[in-house]
Formats: sequence, C-alpha cells, structure tokens
Amino acid sequence: MNLVVGVEYDGSSYCGWQRQNTGPSVQETLEAALSTIADEPVKVTAAGRTDTGVHACGQVVHFRCTKKRPLCAWVRGSNTVLPDSIVVLWSTIVGEDFHARFSAIARRYCYVILNRAVRPTYLAKRVAWDYRPLDVPRMVAAAPGLIGRHDFSAYRAASCQAKTSVRELRRLDVERRGDWVLIHVEADAFLHHMVRNLAGVLIAIGAREQHPDWAYQVLQSRDRTQAGVTAPPEGLYLMSVTYPDKFDLPCPTLTSPFW
Repeated sequence: MNLVVGVEYDGSSYCGWQRQNTGPSVQETLEAALSTIADEPVKVTAAGRTDTGVHACGQVVHFRCTKKRPLCAWVRGSNTVLPDSIVVLWSTIVGEDFHARFSAIARRYCYVILNRAVRPTYLAKRVAWDYRPLDVPRMVAAAPGLIGRHDFSAYRAASCQAKTSVRELRRLDVERRGDWVLIHVEADAFLHHMVRNLAGVLIAIGAREQHPDWAYQVLQSRDRTQAGVTAPPEGLYLMSVTYPDKFDLPCPTLTSPFW
C-alpha cells in the first residue's frame, strides 16, 4: 500500500526534518513510530525538508507498507508512541502514482514575528522576535515586485542544491495583528532558506534599514550576498501542501499557527 499521513510538529528539539548525524530528526522519530505500528521497517518521504528549528502544521508524508491496518491505527497508534512534539493528524491510502514531494503543486508557509520591545517567554523557540517597531505598510509595498516566476538565486542559501533557482511565487502577504506580524508565502516550490531570506529582506525594510524597492533590487541582482540576514528558523511554519484534486487528500483549514 502507498499510505499518506498529515503531520504536525514543533521543530524546536530537532535538527530538522531530514535524518542527520548531528542529532534527532523529525524523520527518524516519525519512522520509528510508524514502524512500530507497521511491525516492519518504514521509510518516509516528505513534501518538504524543513530546517533545524522550523515547525509544521501541515507536513505531508508518504510511505509504503505491506501490512494492512485500519486508517485510524496509523493516527491513534502512532500518536501513542510519538513524543509530544510530533503528531499524526490524518491518514489515507493513495495510488502508486502519488509522491509527497513531486506530486505537490504548491506549498504555503507562515513566518511569525513577535514585534514588541520585550522578548518572548513560553514562545521563545516557536516565534521570531524583533524589538524594533516594524512598519508593515513598507513591507507590504515591497511584496508585489517579488510575485511571479523569477530566478530567486539571491534568495536561496549558498548551499542550496536545487538544479534550478526559478520558482513561481504566488503569494506574499504581510499583516499585523497587535504585537504580531505575519508573513504569508505560497509558491510552487521553495529553495533552501528562500522563505527565511524573503522574511529577512522584508524585516529589514520594515525596520527602515532599506527602502521597499530593495526587495526587487535584490531579486534582480541574482546575488545571495545582496540579500542581507537570513531570518531565524523558529518563526517559520510549513502550513500546508497542495496536491491535484485526483488524489483527494484532506484539506486542513488552519489559517495560521495562532489564529
């Protein structure tokens, strides 16, 4: 069977999604739980590899298994043995043509910033923090120049191994809710550190360190060194992954990590 599960996790305690030698990963922790339910080794493939400290509300994972189990067993059984920082939200069976990464047609992220003079406490590893009053209208003004299909070389990590740096950015919205500033981003796919670099540029603009036109100038430069600071990982959430309707996957309605 080709099974798919939706996964939510707090990435604070992990070295990222992918299995690493430097510490525990979300992947190996989830594989251990699913292997317990399957009573055989399970290897999973995710829609996206989140970095160290990055969280997910709507990660999608597929794996193959020879043992038949009720769909509810993959949810309830896995959550019984998983740590509190990871939970399986749903499960379903799909055809052999489904691939969690390559079948995806869109990914949506939310970058969460606590924007106040005082640092966070219980949310310290779950949100980014900036003490400078961010000018959200300036950040909003910078966004349109980045929308569309572009070469995002200037917004990817130097270590990014993607074969092409061209991506279609379909949404880049910035909003303030009290002390919170939320950056909503959607694209067909993302490069390594792309969302965090976009957030870093917008934050610099919001802090009045740069003009709104700078975001487009960075894009046109195709030079990573022009983009400035990469925003910290703790503010980033993988919100959802979109697939063609033919796969009939559940569609979570969560709009942001906190509202």
